[in-house]
Amino acid sequence: MDKLKFDYILRLADDALIIGQRLSEWCGHGPVLEEDIALSNTSLDYIGQATNLYKQAAAIESAGRDEDAIAFMREESEYRNLLMLELPNGDYAFTTARQFLYSAFMHLYLEKLSNVQDEFLSGYAAKSIKEVRYHLQHASDWVRRMGDGTEESHKRIQDAIKQIWSYTGEMFLMDETDRNAIAAGYGVDKATLAGEWKSMVSEVLKEATLEIPADGWSHTGGRSGKHTEHMGFLLAELQYLQRAYPGAKW
Repeated sequence: MDKLKFDYILRLADDALIIGQRLSEWCGHGPVLEEDIALSNTSLDYIGQATNLYKQAAAIESAGRDEDAIAFMREESEYRNLLMLELPNGDYAFTTARQFLYSAFMHLYLEKLSNVQDEFLSGYAAKSIKEVRYHLQHASDWVRRMGDGTEESHKRIQDAIKQIWSYTGEMFLMDETDRNAIAAGYGVDKATLAGEWKSMVSEVLKEATLEIPADGWSHTGGRSGKHTEHMGFLLAELQYLQRAYPGAKW
């Protein structure tokens, strides 16, 4: 098994699965019908990406696990997603702020990944960036609308940006897996994306009459399996059916 490639793909898959699960929680609870549908469709985009990535991970592992087993039958410490993605949805402003900050990063990341020397990863990036481009546009529009809207909407989106900002630094951290993947020809140097990401984000926040939070200490640990207290509750719901009825098919 190519453990390096397995680990690299697993991170991408876990990010997509966890944010997809969080967004699915809005189904039937959106602030308006159009947004309920939009968030559900975005969730499906991520679940589709996760499925594709887990299938490839399973093929690389060659250990008899399929994509469902890898997605649903691991312990909390085995997941490698970014911490910000597992945070509870909060209100619609919090979900919007997280989606905006994460989509801006993923758009830049996938642009770089589409040019790597790996047919699967470059193909995944080229396909997924089309979806992420819409995610970014949709979230950006709502950030502007809330920020330059009523006093209440402005306060909520500003507070949300400030709350999530301390989790964004984890997106750009580089570790041994990242560095080895670059050496192997299919990794992306995420640290180099930070400046462009901040410029992109700052432009939208300025248009929305919002303050840009100061950089500082950032929460980390997701890439090494050290999660927030929220992850266990998320997995309890995500994994219930597979744990209760192992091998269930429909």
